[in-house]
Amino acid sequence: MQVAELSRKIVELKREQNAALLVHNYQRTEIQLLADYMGDSLDLARHSAKVGADLILLCGVNFMAETAAVLNPEKTVLIPDPEAKCPMAEQLSLEVLREAKKKHPDAAVVLYVNTLAEAKAEADVCCTSANAPQIVNALDEGEILFGPDKNLAWYVQRRTDKKIIPLPEDGYCYVHRIFSAADVALLKEKYPRAEVLIHPECDPEVQNLADHICSTSQMLVRAKASPAKQFIIATEIGMVERLRRENPGKEFMPVLETAICEQMKKHTLEKVYSALRDKKYVVKVPPEIAKKARAAIDRMLEISGRAARD
Repeated sequence: MQVAELSRKIVELKREQNAALLVHNYQRTEIQLLADYMGDSLDLARHSAKVGADLILLCGVNFMAETAAVLNPEKTVLIPDPEAKCPMAEQLSLEVLREAKKKHPDAAVVLYVNTLAEAKAEADVCCTSANAPQIVNALDEGEILFGPDKNLAWYVQRRTDKKIIPLPEDGYCYVHRIFSAADVALLKEKYPRAEVLIHPECDPEVQNLADHICSTSQMLVRAKASPAKQFIIATEIGMVERLRRENPGKEFMPVLETAICEQMKKHTLEKVYSALRDKKYVVKVPPEIAKKARAAIDRMLEISGRAARD
């Protein structure tokens, strides 16, 4: 089937099944255009917690679908391709996490949402790249076990007086790690008036070249509010496509056209259609793990919501 025909059939199925399509910013453009809601990890968690649909189809990686399932035990949550697994999420093992908790019994455990539900069940609170410093600074503990992204831990450490202990020692996102300071410097020289927006999963030397260090949702807000007409963007290429589409008249230069998350791109229109048609690839989290993971996720949402109200 052609894109237009597939898109039409997906819209029909969503209506028939009272389904919501929740889409991460790194998805393919044709999937982004069908989204009922699109955003970063925090946005998707917030929206999945209040969505009115009976069925949620989550177009993102596995930990995002797990989060939606944890927050919506009464709903059916699907993922178009169950092999869309975040490599970073699998870098933090339960063994490493539990050993660190024994070694630092007074530390709070703050885990990036880019973790599997079984790890979240061991956390005091979750965070995203949009709210990590805010979450850490809201806690009473002076020592924080933080994982799994080492670069995000570095970013948080510069914004808190608390001691941040990264778990594991070298957790990373392979997409954001490919950016180099030389890549950014080259574009800054070519576009001297451009504003530089860098994701906090990038290496410290890359972050140091940023005008603004932003989650993907923060990039959207900044791009719309800024008087700048040109932007240099260091994150996955799908985000650049959305920025261009929603900001006509402004120019967005990706630091690298090759910054592609292969796992995010596993989802296709064909897979979205077949998942809805057959209601397949249901995401399930064991009840005991879901209960504990939800406490950490709910605490994150509560702290973020409180800060937004203040």
